[in-house]
Amino acid sequence: AAHKIDSAAIESHQKMVTSREWFYNGTRVLFDAKVKAIVDMTTHDQTFSVFERVVMPDNVSNDGARWLTMLPGFPDGSYGWSKVDSLIKDETSPRLYVEYVGQGDSDKPDKSQYHYSTMERADLVEAQWAHHGVKNTVIATFDYSSLVLLELLQRQHERKQQGKPVTTKIEHLLLINGGYFSDGHSHPILTTPLLQTWMGRMGCWMAQRSHFAFNMMIKPLFSSEYDVSAKELDEVYEAITRRNGAMFMSNAAGFVREHKELHESRWDLKNALVGLKNASVKLVGSEKDAFEPKQLALAKERLDQSKIETELIPGGHMATSEQAHVLAKFVDDMVAKK
Repeated sequence: AAHKIDSAAIESHQKMVTSREWFYNGTRVLFDAKVKAIVDMTTHDQTFSVFERVVMPDNVSNDGARWLTMLPGFPDGSYGWSKVDSLIKDETSPRLYVEYVGQGDSDKPDKSQYHYSTMERADLVEAQWAHHGVKNTVIATFDYSSLVLLELLQRQHERKQQGKPVTTKIEHLLLINGGYFSDGHSHPILTTPLLQTWMGRMGCWMAQRSHFAFNMMIKPLFSSEYDVSAKELDEVYEAITRRNGAMFMSNAAGFVREHKELHESRWDLKNALVGLKNASVKLVGSEKDAFEPKQLALAKERLDQSKIETELIPGGHMATSEQAHVLAKFVDDMVAKK
């Protein structure tokens, strides 16, 4: 099905939730990275305040409810879901928006103080599920959170294999502009590869202090057809640089290298889906995504097509902004599945 960047997408320019509104309607909880749990008090230097946003529909209680977990993208974090959130029609599932250490309104320690990795992000997600008593969840991911989901799927499968209880059952999946195979990444040299160097750190230092420098880094993530507005760029700036956070773009830029060098087999979508039964998997890619344009083709080539659905939509990498109305429909469709 074709999805044009139509009036609904253009109109969302004027209807956007500001970053201040987004963070005001969430809360900060303490994540202990050593015990991998949400805790009540800080006991050591590896305890961090992390932002989370829970949307609990009217007349829905947590008892037996199936949650919708929304995992954030790089680098705009949970705020990147704000447009999609405003368009979701579902009123049956509590929604949990996760904010990793380093993003949005979460604490943003320097990489000398904290080891940024996909593993610690997965630890945080599991800690939040335990904190909220999430027994079942469907999951939507954007960008690098695909790797977090692959790790979570592997952990679920391992627990089943070891005869251990699965405290949170992962069900249907929606993955958007993510990386599913280590040999499918296509990140341009001036993006995450450069961000890991001293030049990239200097660029992040400048982006924290200059809207112009920031826009030079972020604007190319949007397609020219979308013509991202100055107002929207300002809101993304406020979300990313909050709590002096622009350096996160350098601190956490090693996820592709981590995938290729450390967990090529473990974070392979074909391998990760082995233990997932009776669940739908939808992979969505953007036509002009410069980061993961090969992944959908590889998924079609390597995966059983009777078990997955793939869809290519117009626009650039920032699909959560450019195609919010389309993605909200995909989310609603996923939640409606039994």
